[in-house]
Amino acid sequence: MDVAAMAQTMTRRGPDGSGMVNQGRVAFAHRRLKIIDLSEASQQPMVDSDLGLSIVYNGAIYNYPELRRELERKGYRFFSHGDTEVILKAYHHWGEDFARHLNGMFAFAIYERDTGKVVLGRDRLGIKPFYYADTDDGVRFASSLPALLEGKGIDRSIDPVALNYYMSFHSVVPAPRTILNGVKKLMPATLMIIEPDGTRRENRYWDLQYGPRKEHEGYDFEDWKAATLDVLRTSVKRRLIADVPVGVLLSGGLDSSLIVGLLAEHNDQRIETFSIGFETVGEERGDEFQYSDVIAQRYNTNHHKLPIDSTRALSALKECIGNMSEPMVSHDNVGFYLLSQEVAKFVKVVQSGQGADEIFAGYHWYPPMMTSQTPVDDYARVFFDRDFAEYCETVNPRFHQRDFAREYVAEHFGSAGADSAIDQAMRLDTEVMLVEDPVKRVDNNTMAASLEARVPFLDHEVVEFAASMPAKYKVPEGGKYVLKEAARQVIPSEVIDRPKGYFPVPALKYLRGEFFDFAKDALLNDQARSRGLYQGDYVEKLLKDPEKHITPLRGSKLWQLALLERWLQTHGI
Repeated sequence: MDVAAMAQTMTRRGPDGSGMVNQGRVAFAHRRLKIIDLSEASQQPMVDSDLGLSIVYNGAIYNYPELRRELERKGYRFFSHGDTEVILKAYHHWGEDFARHLNGMFAFAIYERDTGKVVLGRDRLGIKPFYYADTDDGVRFASSLPALLEGKGIDRSIDPVALNYYMSFHSVVPAPRTILNGVKKLMPATLMIIEPDGTRRENRYWDLQYGPRKEHEGYDFEDWKAATLDVLRTSVKRRLIADVPVGVLLSGGLDSSLIVGLLAEHNDQRIETFSIGFETVGEERGDEFQYSDVIAQRYNTNHHKLPIDSTRALSALKECIGNMSEPMVSHDNVGFYLLSQEVAKFVKVVQSGQGADEIFAGYHWYPPMMTSQTPVDDYARVFFDRDFAEYCETVNPRFHQRDFAREYVAEHFGSAGADSAIDQAMRLDTEVMLVEDPVKRVDNNTMAASLEARVPFLDHEVVEFAASMPAKYKVPEGGKYVLKEAARQVIPSEVIDRPKGYFPVPALKYLRGEFFDFAKDALLNDQARSRGLYQGDYVEKLLKDPEKHITPLRGSKLWQLALLERWLQTHGI
């Protein structure tokens, strides 16, 4: 297997350096984006000959200075000034328990020279991706799925369970599955230990528990509001750890605006902020500059308004699909892709607001869950793109097996750790939907521009805090109530009380013109016909009137089918 060729496919993820080591039966390769310790001392793969350990790692450990000081007190000596070496020393000192000490986003592989053991790991919220495949020549892993496909020996057939998830569960395919039978994802908050004889085991090192905690006993709403700002202040400050400037993706919404406001409290330098906009189509406004301007002016940020001509969107969409590790159907992918390409001209690191809706109950399906007597039914009604009957109408009969997506949701809702329907829904969205949609979208599109995105709402301490908060403080007033009320102490109310926004790409949202042609060709070309994923009558029905066939979450059913087929074709599957 050509490990160098795999690494080459990920040059955009790491254009600043590359390296490879081959030790016996183990070969590591790495592409580096220089963020922390810009010197060659932190080059990867990193080999610590004294400890007999090697590592490849992607991510950022925000508490690495504290961990380093602790390890130095225990006698460890360091040859670099970055976080990579801290992971190695922490593993040597704490063993498999070391991941509990890490605060950050990470995916790594560690090799023990003297035992031959390999330890693979992923962060608690799955912010950093980890794909792997079992092949005749061993285990292959990478930060992107297409990198695994560089070599032979991977089963590229469609996983029928994953296809049901994709078509039903709003294009979410939960780990460990991917759309391909031969490729898996390491579960978040999990270590996979591969012994020298090839046997393996998994160790889940973190679980998210919903419900009251002893330290919050006696809290009233004002206490929760104050604590919300405290925990977010800490998280935002942590994510300034870097040896390069850190900017903010400023949509003008509550979440990103609050990040700017909190950063301004302890940042002496002008904050770099970035907003994107498309031209207005009909009555559909294509930008939200009016809100981002308020924040930029209030905090005197160095603000970059990036207007994008939507004629660029189709060519960018093709590039965007080429950089997707998995098919991601949200129509704002291309907006995020274009934004990232522009932002990367100015900075290498940004903070972004993903995760607030999931942990502070910002979606419209949460309030009804407060009184739900049939939570699985109620959740599926608003979140699922189609029921099982329509799924069978959509796909080739060879995929008509079971309603795997609904079974998955029911099993997740029924597992221990969340007693109420509202907490069960938020836990599912935080542990699964968030990982497989917004977080993946951010990582794919920013890293395609050699840009690192950090998500302060997904600091595991923030997530644990939000999970312990009574839902009655989160769901009122359209959701995120406690966050909104806390934010009033920091940012202007006109940004807090505005309608919820998104990256608007009107031409793609309604699938008209050249975007419709692009989708139609993907579904009717020779590759699609020979693959035979879908039933022809259903495809024709969608093509006849695409705007009539919209999912409960306002997505295009036609685009969902076309995106999957176009992704498979783009990646030569």
